[in-house]
Amino acid sequence: MENRTARLTILIDPRKKKIFEDICAAHDLTPSQVVRKLIRQYIVDNADGRELPDWLTARNARNDGDAA
Repeated sequence: MENRTARLTILIDPRKKKIFEDICAAHDLTPSQVVRKLIRQYIVDNADGRELPDWLTARNARNDGDAA
């Protein structure tokens, strides 16, 4: 399970940001939760044979330790 957090800053068009935030809210999720999920899935899909920790690949792990 993840113990620490690190900040990731991105630049995004304000119109896309607003739509993204609206969609996240409609699904009762924070933008951070959605981005963490996207990053996890990207890592799993593109690991190219790298050994990944169980907590990252567990299909039924509850939020994989994500905090809101």
